[in-house]
Amino acid sequence: MSAAEQHMSHSITVEAPASRVYRLISAIESWPLYFAPNVHVEVLARSDTEERVRIWATANGEVTSWTSRRDLDPGRLTIAFRQEVSRAPVAAMGGAWRVVPVTDERCELWLDHDFTAVGDDPQLVEWITRAVDRNSESELGAVKYLTESDDGLADLEFSFEDTVRVDGAAADVMEFLDRADLWPTRLEHVSRLELSEDESGVQRMSMDTRTADGSVHTTESVRVCLRDEDRIVYKQTVTPALMRAHTGEWRIAAAPEGGVDVTSRHSVIIQAGSVAKVLGEKATVADARSFVRQALSRNSGVTLACAKEFAEGRSRSGSATATT
Repeated sequence: MSAAEQHMSHSITVEAPASRVYRLISAIESWPLYFAPNVHVEVLARSDTEERVRIWATANGEVTSWTSRRDLDPGRLTIAFRQEVSRAPVAAMGGAWRVVPVTDERCELWLDHDFTAVGDDPQLVEWITRAVDRNSESELGAVKYLTESDDGLADLEFSFEDTVRVDGAAADVMEFLDRADLWPTRLEHVSRLELSEDESGVQRMSMDTRTADGSVHTTESVRVCLRDEDRIVYKQTVTPALMRAHTGEWRIAAAPEGGVDVTSRHSVIIQAGSVAKVLGEKATVADARSFVRQALSRNSGVTLACAKEFAEGRSRSGSATATT
């Protein structure tokens, strides 16, 4: 063991069965929806007891990514993890989730970390410590909220997709979706958009969107551009009041009959405490689900239609040029 290895533990009491808590922390694909720091998770390999995953997340406000191996033990209610590929300032990191039953309806949830910093730099150790503290407390609090929720996560959480067929090239569709900085001139519902991108293809986006009633909502998102796979995944880090969390994906796939299918996928958790305030005292979670789905589908539908027009216009122009 390195003399510079640091150890940290965080815990919280959860008024829910241990099995329910374990199911939530084991569902790593849903972490971006459940946990504020997590942006996106890709499962690279999986068996009944092992997973290899790539995770994008925020740490002290910065977006970073790493590859980890997870060992799942449902009998002992533990999940051990170890980063295979870490990213500076982290040199190495691992740890474990541990669910400890107290009664049938109560448990203790522990999140342990060990890590070393690049060059054993004390300033980097302090930076990592702050990130682990902030993210661990946020994730433990989210587990508590979601597993104790009176409304039931199954009612609050939902996903849906919209797909259009495009008689054009995937590269042209991807260009339209990728160049979100141009959306204010291309999409009627986008009145302002600020975008920045780092060298790894991670984009930060702040956008003002007009709703059907003419009001404007400001959202902030982190987008991971997986250009080699014709996909863009994203997470809204600042959401409208009705949504506790919102993640999404733009996906382009070759269509059997030619052209491409372009899909917009949304996953949402409703903010139950805001339903009455936003939609009225008699509104239900079901009403909120319907309202949010219609709003998101309307906006993504406009984006899909404009991407289709853009790509098919490029295709027609290219064909005309080729025949002259």
